[in-house]
Amino acid sequence: MTEHDEGRCENCIVRQLNTLKALTKEELKRISDSKETKIIKKGVAIFNEGDKLSGVFCVRDGVSKLSKRSDNGKDQIVKIASKGELLGQRSVITEESTNLSAVALSDMNVCFIPKKHLKNNISNNIKFTNALLVQLANDLKFADDVIVNMAQKNVKQRIAETLRYLEDNFGKDEEGFIKMILTREDIANLVGTAKEACIRHLTAFKKAGWIHTEGKRIKIINDKALYNLIEGFE
Repeated sequence: MTEHDEGRCENCIVRQLNTLKALTKEELKRISDSKETKIIKKGVAIFNEGDKLSGVFCVRDGVSKLSKRSDNGKDQIVKIASKGELLGQRSVITEESTNLSAVALSDMNVCFIPKKHLKNNISNNIKFTNALLVQLANDLKFADDVIVNMAQKNVKQRIAETLRYLEDNFGKDEEGFIKMILTREDIANLVGTAKEACIRHLTAFKKAGWIHTEGKRIKIINDKALYNLIEGFE
C-alpha cells in the first residue's frame, strides 16, 4: 500500500478510534476526496474560542490541549486530545461558535473534514448517528468527572492525579520519564491552580521521593504514594 493509499480515510486505522468507524467505505471515500491534511506546529492554534468552524479536525498524530479562557483571562485546560480524536464536532453539529480553543502541544498531523460530510452522514447513516451520540455522552461524562474532581479534591491531589493520567495515557520514555511533556503552566491550567502553587507542590513531591524531575520532564518514582494521596489516605 502506498503512502497516498494509507492516507485515504477508508484505509486509515485512526478512524477506528472515533465515530468515523461507523461510516461505510463509500462514505469514507467521499470524505477522503474532499478532506485536507494539515501539519500543525507545536504551539500553534488549530482553532480559537469563538471561531465558527466549517468542518472538524481528525487527529492523525500528535497531541493538543483544549482550553477555555476565564473572565480573568486565565486558561483552563479541560482536555488533552491525542491520536484518533475528532476536534470541533460539537460546534459543527450545533452550528455554534467554538467554546474552546485547541492548541498543539506537539507537532501534529490532522485531517480537516468539511462539515457537509458530518451533516449528511447524520441524516443518512443511523449507525454513525448512534456512534456520535455515544461519543457526545462520553464527553459529557468526562466533563462531569472533571467538575467533581475540581470540587472535591484539593490542588495537591489533582496534580498527583494528572501525573498518573499522563503516564497511563502517554506512557514513559526509555529513561522512565512521562512521554507527554507539559510546562508547569500547562499542568497548573489543567488542574486549575496558579503556576507558583503547581511548582511548590511538585517540589514537595520531589523532596518526598515521589517523583524525579529534569527540566520539564517528570518521572514517577512512587506511584503508590501518589495513589494514596489521590484517594485521601495521606
